[in-house]
Amino acid sequence: MKKIILSILLVSSIVFTGFAQQFQVSYAPAASNENFTGYVVLYLSKDNKIPKKGMVGFENFPCFSVYVKNVKPSTIIKIDDKATSYPTALSDIERGQYYAQIVWDKNMGGRSIAESPGNMYSEPAIVNITKDTKTTYHILADQVIPALPGFKETDFVKELKVPSALLSKFNNKAVTVDAAVILPKEYYTEPNRKFPVLFKVSGYGGDYHRYSGSNKPGSPIDTIPAITVYLDGNCPLGHCVYANSDNNGPWGDALTTEFIPQLEKQYRCNGAKLLTGHSSGGWTVAWLQTHYPKVFDGCWSSSPDPVDFRSFQKIDLYTAKNMFYAKDSTLNAVATIAGFFPVISMKTIYGMEAAVYRGEQMHSFNAVFSAKGSDGLPQNICSRTTGDIDPAVFVHWKNYDISLYLRTNWEQIKPDLDGKLRISVGNQDNFLLNYAVVLLDGEMKKLNSTFQFAYYIGDHFTVSSPEYQKDGNNFLKQKYAEWLAKNNKK
Repeated sequence: MKKIILSILLVSSIVFTGFAQQFQVSYAPAASNENFTGYVVLYLSKDNKIPKKGMVGFENFPCFSVYVKNVKPSTIIKIDDKATSYPTALSDIERGQYYAQIVWDKNMGGRSIAESPGNMYSEPAIVNITKDTKTTYHILADQVIPALPGFKETDFVKELKVPSALLSKFNNKAVTVDAAVILPKEYYTEPNRKFPVLFKVSGYGGDYHRYSGSNKPGSPIDTIPAITVYLDGNCPLGHCVYANSDNNGPWGDALTTEFIPQLEKQYRCNGAKLLTGHSSGGWTVAWLQTHYPKVFDGCWSSSPDPVDFRSFQKIDLYTAKNMFYAKDSTLNAVATIAGFFPVISMKTIYGMEAAVYRGEQMHSFNAVFSAKGSDGLPQNICSRTTGDIDPAVFVHWKNYDISLYLRTNWEQIKPDLDGKLRISVGNQDNFLLNYAVVLLDGEMKKLNSTFQFAYYIGDHFTVSSPEYQKDGNNFLKQKYAEWLAKNNKK
């Protein structure tokens, strides 16, 4: 009897698998005449007519991926219930009409899979997913995401691409550190004058190409003309945050030992180097200032990503067991309205990023903070299905806890660092980043540091009032005055 039941179950599973809904996808020889190895990602949306443009984790839509090897042009591969999926297997998603797009990810250097130059993709197709599990949908990728247009330089805006021996060795291919250099109007009206440099680092997803073609001179630091260097941090695994890491490579060292010397050789810099940035850029500049205190002379960090891992968006990674759920079993939030009303959960964003496998926000954290896994990919801080935190992975994350670093090394680094850092944040930060700032503030007070911490009305996007900007720029102006005095310059 048991054998009969087992046989019936086996036959049922074979029939079900055979008739599970599937997408059959391929790429046209016109898109690429080379064999393909990598991930193929399917994006579906009921609302977004170009589904690959959806913001992963911040918009909730079905997505699926499969890894394939040595696939020839025109060869059909299947995306079915065996694919890595969100929110559920393909056969179980909500019925209805969807816009569908396929992307074949060549991973040639761009951050976003959906926008990486060289990737093959399909035009959006309309598919009607019904209860008929025998339905097969065919999609051909015959388009190629074009390379970015060349950076258009003007009198005041230049592109600087510095070859990095350090990053090239790490990646086994040529890598450059790139930025937009924005000159003040005085650069031309006072041809013998040298200027301080203000490094601005964008948040996650920013792009220095936004300045291409602009002929607007750089803004002063309060009233002080400065050369502005806009760094965006984009890399295939997210935002490099200019920190040395096992997965992205030695970005901090490349910036400080390769990029900056070339910048100072090419432009009239006077030696003063200041930092500012918001969000992921805020974390970046805080990291650079604290880890290269002799290189940089002052830093204004605005609404940084978590600077104390005892509050990683309100999750205490030192004690928590699960990334998705709090101790009372409520969902942990990634994003909120006004720092209170949850709109995106950790469970959602990790689930989607499991399917869209690289380049997104949580991938970015893993890439910087985690060790490299045996598969060559960053180790995951938590299970993408259960949310259980891996304590062995977190051991490596602790190397990037800025608060822990400062508390552990304060006596050694204090002479070169004290007074050089200001962190400001809105009290209603959408991503709950103010809680980590408060923790760091308390620790630095215990150490009698002269770091500045400031809290303002507003959230992650509305905090930047005229008062907020004025206070931050005044701090940088003060640090520059101290640099001038220290170096006996007028």
